[in-house]
Amino acid sequence: MLGKLYMWLSGAQTAALMPDGSGTWGDVLSHLYRLLRDAKAREAALNDSLDRFQEAANALPDGVVMLDIDNNIVWCNPVAETHWRISLANDRMQTITYFIRYPEFNAYLAARDFNQPLTLTLNSQNSQSDVATYTVQLVAFGDDQSLVLSRDISERSRLERMRSDFVANVSHELRTPLTVMAGFLETIEKVGASPAAKPELLKRSLEHMCAQTERMQRLVDDLLVLSRLEDAQNKLTETTTDFAALVNASIADAGVLSNGRHQISSSVAPAWVTGNRDELSSAISNLVSNAVRYTAEGGAIHVSCGIDETTGELLFQVSDNGDGIPAEHIPRLTERFYRVDRGRSRAAGGTGLGLAIVKHVLMRHDGRLDIESHQGGERHGSTFSVTLPPTRVQRVAGATNAVA
Repeated sequence: MLGKLYMWLSGAQTAALMPDGSGTWGDVLSHLYRLLRDAKAREAALNDSLDRFQEAANALPDGVVMLDIDNNIVWCNPVAETHWRISLANDRMQTITYFIRYPEFNAYLAARDFNQPLTLTLNSQNSQSDVATYTVQLVAFGDDQSLVLSRDISERSRLERMRSDFVANVSHELRTPLTVMAGFLETIEKVGASPAAKPELLKRSLEHMCAQTERMQRLVDDLLVLSRLEDAQNKLTETTTDFAALVNASIADAGVLSNGRHQISSSVAPAWVTGNRDELSSAISNLVSNAVRYTAEGGAIHVSCGIDETTGELLFQVSDNGDGIPAEHIPRLTERFYRVDRGRSRAAGGTGLGLAIVKHVLMRHDGRLDIESHQGGERHGSTFSVTLPPTRVQRVAGATNAVA
């Protein structure tokens, strides 16, 4: 009987294969069977719970790493694999500090005070300027295990930096003209109280104050435009718009702004699009006026507009033969208040928001902005190209829309 019992315990342990027994042996066998059946049921329930835990952890937007008492990796979800570049298949039982190699994390582990999360900022492998920011917190799990929970807060940190930079930039942009105006007011106050007050000095001071007031007004106007464009609740109001007419109007304004200091040429073909007239006009005007402001006297500016007959896209370009823009600055030109040369930008009357406005207008119109620039050589200068998709182009009977 003992031999049969041993063989049964070593095998499938089913009721059909259980050895026959009577009396005391029968009671023992029945009791053993119930114990084994209950143990298997508990094991199945435990495996089911573990599977459901892993499914839930895999569905989390946060990273989860399970550690043993020695801080070795027992298990992790796919998000944690991405955060810390772990391969669970190859890195199981590796220590977590091999993957999170930061002194502050080692100190966090050693302190064993996990009430507050730790914030880690990691440099990107591709660029030192790109960073990823994570919050990391350890949670006790079971008797001798712990969980490392990680959350990617890079976007939130980026928005916080943008908000902080925005406040600092606006404060700086307003402080300069206010300081200038305060100085002129002080001068006027002193001169006006003098019997020998010079009218021409007062007139010149008032002209400078008016110029600074206009500068602040432009800044406030651009801020309001940008705020409206960035407001997700502000739905795009669209009409069929004569794009070529908007371009021609901007060229006329550019001629006034240039006052004969530049050679301005154009090739504008008829082009109608579906979009918001005011927003498109703002984008066009910003690009054309920028060319006038930042191209030296005597420079050439060319504006073109038309439909690409091959792709059906609208193409609007503003080119100049100015000094060109260093390549490292081009990716950041559409950031708010970003300037290649701050002093030159302010002297030219720019607010630092024009290209940010252009970017947001084009985003709302499914378009794109491409910037090409060269310094030195025969091709020196810059070209700003706006492309709108065929879905926004309207064909007008009898019009020749091809790009010139």
